[in-house]
Amino acid sequence: MEQCHGFADERFGAVADAFSRNFTEFPELGAAVTVFAGGRKVVDLWAGVADERTGRPWGRDTVVPVFSCAKGIVSLCVHLLAQEGRLDLDAPVGRYWPEFARHGKEAITCRMVLGHRAGVPVLDRVLSFEEIAAWTPVVRAVEEQRPLWEPDTAYEYHGHVFGFLLGEVVRRVTGLTPGAWFRRAVGDPLGLRAWIGLPAAEADGRARLVEAEGRPGMPGPEHLLTRIVTMNGALVFPGLDEPHGWNDPALLGMELPGAGATASAGGLAGLYAAAVTGVDGRERLLAPDTVTDAVREVSSGKGWLGFDAGARWGSGFLLDSPGFRPLLGPRSFGNDGAGGQFAFGDDEFGVGFAYVANRMIGHGDARATRLVSAVRGCLEG
Repeated sequence: MEQCHGFADERFGAVADAFSRNFTEFPELGAAVTVFAGGRKVVDLWAGVADERTGRPWGRDTVVPVFSCAKGIVSLCVHLLAQEGRLDLDAPVGRYWPEFARHGKEAITCRMVLGHRAGVPVLDRVLSFEEIAAWTPVVRAVEEQRPLWEPDTAYEYHGHVFGFLLGEVVRRVTGLTPGAWFRRAVGDPLGLRAWIGLPAAEADGRARLVEAEGRPGMPGPEHLLTRIVTMNGALVFPGLDEPHGWNDPALLGMELPGAGATASAGGLAGLYAAAVTGVDGRERLLAPDTVTDAVREVSSGKGWLGFDAGARWGSGFLLDSPGFRPLLGPRSFGNDGAGGQFAFGDDEFGVGFAYVANRMIGHGDARATRLVSAVRGCLEG
């Protein structure tokens, strides 16, 4: 059995047991789980290997690419701006970004984007890696894009466009790209180890991703799902160690706000704890009314491509989804990553939770679900 490091309060011993079992029952390499309850850290555990090539162990502060957990960070920033009165989620995006309001996108709101209902899950324009890293070429491509369906009549996961579209709104409102504004407004004041755009000084200490044996591959390059995930092939997936793959420091260092976050378990759990209860004696980031707005269901059921994963979506967040990701209750909200990483908060139970790992088993695999179930049992016991 893999030796675990860290601690779990006696009341949350079942979480430690579940974390340990993950290493015996799944092909874990390195992983960590952190839980806050009532603004206090009650679980902080890590184990295994951060870099399979060298055997470097996972540490308390180890960060790892967490893919679409980035959407939770961006969504929290958007809700903060709305809470401050600087952004109306139900106003047309064109109010803040006039050049966006053309080619059938005039009525699209931030709420539609947050709920994956805007009709722009992918771009027609094929951009190079360098153009994506430069930000502005993506913004121009979004401006020229026509919706694939009439906005707000259907939904489909908006992948990378989610982050760039909402991120440009954040930039228009604050003057900063979303990764920079997040660090200034939230990450730096709270000392959170979570970034959209990993600093160069953090690159060498990150955990390196590996693919689990038998992990399902992507469909062909022309398939819409593949185009959504890879931005028309500019980003490699899978193929983690290739140039422009998800172990490439050049990719991790750019602002890729739909899926490019790098974080520790403590960083993500601390973010959600700060949102729902406050930490270190600070007031909570999101007011109860803001959470109520965020957890109102916006999308569920079959997406535009015809798939139904069982997910339920609020405004920017995955909600309690018994058929996909069971959480604690109706006020749970979070987001997960392509490798199985997951983070969420719940202000009814006062919980901030995060699980991160570098062995990529699958989107929505059972490792985090087992840990969430253990947290639920500890709270009910």
